Amino acid sequence: MSDPAHVIRPTPPLRTKVGGGFGINADAIARAEEALKAMSAQFGQWLNDEIVKLDKAQADVREQGLNAETAEALYFRAHDLKGLGTTYEYPLVTRIAGSLCRLLDDAGARQNAPLIIIDAHIDAIRAVVRDQVKTDENPTGRILAESLEAKVAEHKAR
Repeated sequence: MSDPAHVIRPTPPLRTKVGGGFGINADAIARAEEALKAMSAQFGQWLNDEIVKLDKAQADVREQGLNAETAEALYFRAHDLKGLGTTYEYPLVTRIAGSLCRLLDDAGARQNAPLIIIDAHIDAIRAVVRDQVKTDENPTGRILAESLEAKVAEHKAR
């Protein structure tokens, strides 16, 4: 049986996160939101930069094997994408990278992670960004994420 579905909602505007109870000026919040909006044009490039780093970590695993150093580098790349995906307007990347992090979260067991599952996560991240599948509201994206999460859960249960 697969894990229950995870609903990822878009990040609310800054105003709803900080509210007005902390002495923060409403004009300051508006300026911050405008700055984020202005930077959003760069999100795609920044996300691609992170994927290039992930590709490098994957290439290192292929060249050197999955050892303590390469596994740790791969984990940190996945962890960065887990944190940045939603910020860069790709909550599905956050979800898939989170699944990869769960696969690699135990430093002592990272080297035992199946390469086929690692590669499937990385391929999935590349594909959803390439095809601009941003959320798991897309049926294909949802099934992809659920399948990867199920494989991780199956591996962890062994």
